[in-house]
Amino acid sequence: MQIGIINYNMGNLASVQNAFEAIGAKAQIQKDPSKLSNYDKLILPGVGAFGDAAKNLENTGMKEAVLDFVKRGRYVLGICLGMQLLFEKSQEFGEHKGLGLIKGEVIKFQIEKSNLKIPHMGWNQCIFSENASKHPLLKNIQDKTYLYFVHSYHALCADPQNLLAKCIYGYPFAAIVAKDNIFGLQPHPEKSHHEGLKILKNFVTL
Repeated sequence: MQIGIINYNMGNLASVQNAFEAIGAKAQIQKDPSKLSNYDKLILPGVGAFGDAAKNLENTGMKEAVLDFVKRGRYVLGICLGMQLLFEKSQEFGEHKGLGLIKGEVIKFQIEKSNLKIPHMGWNQCIFSENASKHPLLKNIQDKTYLYFVHSYHALCADPQNLLAKCIYGYPFAAIVAKDNIFGLQPHPEKSHHEGLKILKNFVTL
């Protein structure tokens, strides 16, 4: 099993790589888009602003390489900002186009009038949708499991079938999404201890 971690200058790649090593899986950080096709599965990480990330994907040639990878039916997992990039667009500091692999958009938390702080940071419960319990990505993961989050924007799924789990921070938002061979985690599995590592292991064994 060859797993590639996409390096497009927008993520803490080492911590993701270390998480895979912790579950006995080797994941290679890759900055050459022409070599993505050598992998069985890809991880799209990301920390920072959506617009910068989308631009970096385009400028490095990673966007086209990722889309081609998906068309071949291979598995891609987006983490945090990487998950948001799977959607059609984001409203973070203007409107920016994403990869368009999952229908929907990314918006800022609408909680300015509450006593909740932005970014949403820390542990939160993931509440499963009806189709989550049978999904292989969440095998042996319990409903209402706590995972670790750090983000100011969140995704809105246009198709409820793509939503595996939601969290509540002022109101419900998409936490875990999936469509065919495409998966997304808004929480950081590499920071979510045993439960996060179990999700990564499930991804490896898909």
